[in-house]
Amino acid sequence: MTIQTIKTTPYGDQKPGTSGLRKRVTVYQQPNYVENYIQAIFDSLDGFAGQTLVIGGDGRFYNDVAIQKAIRIAAANGFGKVLVGQGGILSTPAASHVIRHYKAFGGLVLSASHNPGGPEGDFGIKYNIGNGGPAPEKITDAVYDRTKVIDSYKNIEAADIDLGAIGTQTVGDMVVEVIDPVADYAALMQTLFDFGAIKAMFAGGFTMTFDAMSAVTGPYAHAILEGILGAPKGTVINGTPSPTFNNGHPDPNLVYCKDMFDLLMTPEGPDFGAASDGDGDRNLIIGKNRFVTPSDSLALLAANAHLAPGYKRGIAGIARSMPTSAAADRVAEKLGIEMHETPTGWKFFGNLLDAGRVTICGEESAGTGSDHVREKDGLWAVLLWLNIIAARKQSVDEIVREHWSTYGRNYYTRHDYEEVDAEIAGKLVDDLRAQLTALPGKTFGDDLQVAYADDFTYHDPVDGSTSAKQGIRIGFADGSRIVVRLSGTGTVGATLRLYLERYEAADGRHDLETQSALEPLIELADELVGIKQRTGRTEPSVIT
Repeated sequence: MTIQTIKTTPYGDQKPGTSGLRKRVTVYQQPNYVENYIQAIFDSLDGFAGQTLVIGGDGRFYNDVAIQKAIRIAAANGFGKVLVGQGGILSTPAASHVIRHYKAFGGLVLSASHNPGGPEGDFGIKYNIGNGGPAPEKITDAVYDRTKVIDSYKNIEAADIDLGAIGTQTVGDMVVEVIDPVADYAALMQTLFDFGAIKAMFAGGFTMTFDAMSAVTGPYAHAILEGILGAPKGTVINGTPSPTFNNGHPDPNLVYCKDMFDLLMTPEGPDFGAASDGDGDRNLIIGKNRFVTPSDSLALLAANAHLAPGYKRGIAGIARSMPTSAAADRVAEKLGIEMHETPTGWKFFGNLLDAGRVTICGEESAGTGSDHVREKDGLWAVLLWLNIIAARKQSVDEIVREHWSTYGRNYYTRHDYEEVDAEIAGKLVDDLRAQLTALPGKTFGDDLQVAYADDFTYHDPVDGSTSAKQGIRIGFADGSRIVVRLSGTGTVGATLRLYLERYEAADGRHDLETQSALEPLIELADELVGIKQRTGRTEPSVIT
């Protein structure tokens, strides 16, 4: 087959965010839009001739079309082999594991994570490097620079690969192997957790519900929870991946999983509830009468990881994104291990994990993971929780309350204002940034004295790189914080995020309603930031 060089013209909007390039499907359907971006990725890489590339996605609309394009462009550019999940399916953590397990050069993850799917929904492409993690900024910056000047892409005219048939096929000189998307990941999980203890717990009557949200984790959860671990059929709901996520929103939070939350708050509900998102890297954890915030979940998983066989050695350190609460910091202090605060975006954890500086990482946006892969991993978090419950023989509520009585409680919330006019949101953040130097030392209300106010800059302790303007922090003498940042995961307008945190000591009150406990900070944040006045929004789109 002849390699074609096809002329093209650049698009000006292909700057990747914290998790690759996310746009509406209709944007990706423009002529050569996918081709330009994938070629720009390959043009920014060296040394991949004859190497293996992993390709997979979350099954959302346009996933199959983009995968076929990616396979042909990879063949034309000289890759020796592509590993692709059957049906085009690979959860993001499974893709990371496949890259690592088969020592691939890298991978293309086709997903827009927790964003809506369907013909009018979102699509995304992210490049992961050979360690299995998202490409660092030096690569994504190079890709963006290339997209601005690209004038051609390489292609091979070939029939579509049969993504349903496990086995090998060819495109030009390149081998394409369609693999079982679940098998390697399930085998990895069995090396980390006490599946015998979890299986015995289910056999003894423990009940749970797992909402796969008609997204990618359905096949994984059916195979592992109901198959290997013996949970009753029906434990996994919404378990068949859908290109539109069954017309739902695949974000595992209390808005889109309200029915599960309500069920877990009743006597008739199961003992445990969990969910994962579009591409399988986020998680929701709810026990009977106890929702566990992602920040608390990170701290609890780190404190109890030693109960799982894969972590009996202990953990080297913990890393959290800057907006995530400081609950994990208190665990690290007690364990005498390293604690790292990074910008939002899993790629910032990669160097720390590769260097052995940390074992467990987490973000307040419902993402936790460990050094088993280089992505956050929703089902991993669920399985670790199940392992902890089986080992401690306590309910989620008992485990959480005991944790607070030892470490104290970080009352914490995130208020999201979605699809805000980008110009208004940018000006709001710039104006707040201009106030920062004048804030330290000021006292608001009776006792909220500002201890520091800055725009977070991260200095990577492994490679020495610096990432500036990663979010505005206003910290108070009592440990409270207000954080404001613009999210890089939306596709329309801007998502403005406000994070609020207050610490209550181990001997303090831990039973307050979260929004009530944080009300003074919420009011102060509105005074300082002016979100309601500037955006016209009377309340957040989502509160978590």
